[in-house]
Amino acid sequence: MTTDGFTTCLWFDGRAEEAAHFYVSVFKNSSIGRIARYNDAGRGTAGDVMTVEFTANGQKFVALNGGPQFSFNEAISFQIGCADQAEVDHYWSKLIDNGGEPGPCGWLKDKFGVSWQVVPDRLIELVTDPDPQKAGRATEAMMSMGKLDIAALEKAYAGS
Repeated sequence: MTTDGFTTCLWFDGRAEEAAHFYVSVFKNSSIGRIARYNDAGRGTAGDVMTVEFTANGQKFVALNGGPQFSFNEAISFQIGCADQAEVDHYWSKLIDNGGEPGPCGWLKDKFGVSWQVVPDRLIELVTDPDPQKAGRATEAMMSMGKLDIAALEKAYAGS
């Protein structure tokens, strides 16, 4: 039985170390850990990076250079809860920088193809309000956005 939780393994095609350094640069409470290299008995070229252990925002990850067999898709995404618009703006801009792609409703893909949801904490309160008209207006506003705009969501919620 494990005592230290889960570690998420992300599969890359030769860009594991680059990705680990990128994520550590985006999130607070982040660091690079052990880097393992392929040896003569491995599937990769001896000396090339096989795995990079890193922590991003306190979450443990392993970036694996596994090859071109698999790629990321939206079936798995990481959700970032944001306290305010400044956090939404920070994560949105950092994660789409240099080749990322904005998506609908707060979703995006970073330059490695990893999907993220950049979600203000306030959104959940607005779209789950017991008043179905207020919640509906907030949901409709969210559905029309790429990067989520808290002020615009609150304005729609209020009906103004």
